[in-house]
Amino acid sequence: MTAPRVAPPPLAEGGLRVLALGGLGEIGRNMAVLEFAGRLLVIDCGVLFPEAEQPGVDLILPDFSVVEDRLDDVEAVVLTHGHEDHIGAVPYLLRLRPDIPLVGSRFTLALVAAKLREHRIVPQLVEVAAGDHHRAGPFDTEYVCVNHSIPDALAVAVHTPAGTLVHTGDFKMDQLPLDGKLTDLGAFARLGAAGIDLLLSDSTNAEVPGFVTSERSIGPVLDTVFAGARQRLVVSSFASHVHRIQQVLDCAARHGRRVALVGRSMVRNMGVAQELGLLHVPAGLLVPVDEATALPPHQVVLVSTGSQGEPLSALGRMAAGTHAQVTIQPGDTVVLASSLVPGNETAVYKVINGLARLGATVVHKETARVHVSGHAPAGELRLLLQVAKPAHLLPVHGEWRHLRAHAAIAAEVGLRPEQVLLAEDGVVVDLVDGVASVVGAVPVGNVYVDGLAVGDVGEESLQARRILGDEGFVALTVVVEPGTGTVVAPVHLSSRGFSDDPAVFAPVLELVEEALRRTLADGPVDSHRLAQVVRRTVGTWVSQTHRRRPMIIPTVLEV
Repeated sequence: MTAPRVAPPPLAEGGLRVLALGGLGEIGRNMAVLEFAGRLLVIDCGVLFPEAEQPGVDLILPDFSVVEDRLDDVEAVVLTHGHEDHIGAVPYLLRLRPDIPLVGSRFTLALVAAKLREHRIVPQLVEVAAGDHHRAGPFDTEYVCVNHSIPDALAVAVHTPAGTLVHTGDFKMDQLPLDGKLTDLGAFARLGAAGIDLLLSDSTNAEVPGFVTSERSIGPVLDTVFAGARQRLVVSSFASHVHRIQQVLDCAARHGRRVALVGRSMVRNMGVAQELGLLHVPAGLLVPVDEATALPPHQVVLVSTGSQGEPLSALGRMAAGTHAQVTIQPGDTVVLASSLVPGNETAVYKVINGLARLGATVVHKETARVHVSGHAPAGELRLLLQVAKPAHLLPVHGEWRHLRAHAAIAAEVGLRPEQVLLAEDGVVVDLVDGVASVVGAVPVGNVYVDGLAVGDVGEESLQARRILGDEGFVALTVVVEPGTGTVVAPVHLSSRGFSDDPAVFAPVLELVEEALRRTLADGPVDSHRLAQVVRRTVGTWVSQTHRRRPMIIPTVLEV
């Protein structure tokens, strides 16, 4: 069942409304807004990372404009876990209302607090743990332990008189987790027996058959890589993957190597994890980067950010040979211990090729099992549905192919088509009298962060950037005397990104001057019309001669 693109009606009395501002039809920017009795509850507030067709953009935020005039109605923001696609937009929301309570687990709140300090925001934090209840206005929230690729992940059940909604957050069912914390299927079964009216469930791996491989399987593979490495080791991972970093530290200790953390987010997050007792570091194992680079290569492991090919990350700069402290040498071994986030493939392979060009041996998930996913594959999604027995399913956290695959799994376990709600960002789902249905959609867009600017860059600016990046630009300056209707100086042309040969535009200058003379001979004309004549003349010539479409910027000066 897909969404009608119509404005939603007023929420029925006693009903529960769900509005997705992100995470549906995309991997990232997860944010759901719940409404009951005139009050709002937000679940997650994450960012989406830009793709190649969004040049210059640093982050993409949810579109808060939909709820901006109702921020006083927000009771709390519930954070399921500490990944950027779930917490990264919190600072931007709190700029609008700094006193919104943030509810989450100990580690999640510690990561959020560290992030907010950089934005000079002092948050109101409410710590919860699995099994806890927390009352936020009319919303009774209950927290369930789930296993994910970051410690302290939680699912949340929201109890209201309209019914019970359960949001899984990101989860998997690792049966041998390093921290011993299993996804609590018993709690989901208990909630299901009491009645789950609407389940919002992670869809990321809905296309992947079977069950997840345990995180523990990574350890022996890393041990083999460490044993075979004769020089320096560099291991790149997500800066939040505490369990993966723990296995790297354990391997380093066994093989007599010292470890240095490289990258600001890696240093910050692992520091927080160590303070909370989630990361166990043997005495003397960690050293500063400067000290590590002075040690013999066979005694060193660098744990780095940049597993997604980010050009400014630590690993990205190593691959480009521009890192201030670390230079990749022939014979070094680099391990990319992470997944490929959809859309990042080209950037990651560029980094791999850059490292290989420098002589490094690169180990990644296609050559060795150095990564297992943090998301439940199809077998586990099927099991959760069978245990929780929801009356309705709203697949979340996935591109359209993942959402539809999750819907197919729901059909296999007996949910009828009207019980499965396929939606995208902006879609509104109402739960009224135990029945969930799509009732409409609100307009939502992309809010781009570019440097310190938030929302200043729009689709028009990005289109201009794409044209400049693909085709370059041509700038022309024309000087005319309106009184006599003459061009009083030769047309000046400059270009960037079009051709290295300055003479390539010589033929078009004569065409431009002739077009201007004809236009001026017809009588008085304004500078805007002359600029249009210049743009049209150059555009036609470039298209016919070169089959290209650069940005053309004419300037007409009247003297």
